[in-house]
Amino acid sequence: MKLEYGPLANAWVRLEPLDERHKADLREAIGEPLKTLRFSPSPQLYHDGFEAMVDWQIEQGRAGRWQPYAVVADGRACGQSSFINPREYDGGVEIGGTWYAERVRGGPVNPSCKLLLMRHAFACGAERVELKTDSENAHSRAAILKLGTAFEGIHRHHMRRPWGGWRDTAWYSVLREEWPAVETKLEARLAAFG
Repeated sequence: MKLEYGPLANAWVRLEPLDERHKADLREAIGEPLKTLRFSPSPQLYHDGFEAMVDWQIEQGRAGRWQPYAVVADGRACGQSSFINPREYDGGVEIGGTWYAERVRGGPVNPSCKLLLMRHAFACGAERVELKTDSENAHSRAAILKLGTAFEGIHRHHMRRPWGGWRDTAWYSVLREEWPAVETKLEARLAAFG
């Protein structure tokens, strides 16, 4: 698997490789960072602020460790999502670092973003796409399941929380042989938005 890093788009969103030009829109979209990203394990966010977290993600993109995207809807960046830790040899990649402005939640933005990212990953040869979230984040867990993923379990004490204690992480995945059914389900869900 070799993930190409470039813009992805459909009728609802455009995913653009994250860079400095997105910062102002993202700063407006985030509202209160520690509220919107209250489950984020990012030490940059908690110790240095939202802008430092975005700068760190941009640097990860330049270094090839992440592929961070600005999610653009109606001409403005309204959130972020990323490919994280691509594993070329075994064809695995995580979709994570996702958040959205309150104004776009519950609509077509998240399912269309995930459709684009998963479609791209599998077209580039992925065998497995992973999604993870804090086990205490009930909203995110429900949204991930609604995408058609398989729940794989809870990894206890998976990550240290920047504010102290441990995060237990809920893991989900879509395998290559499952992707056609998941893709069809996501397309039908998006068709309902018109």
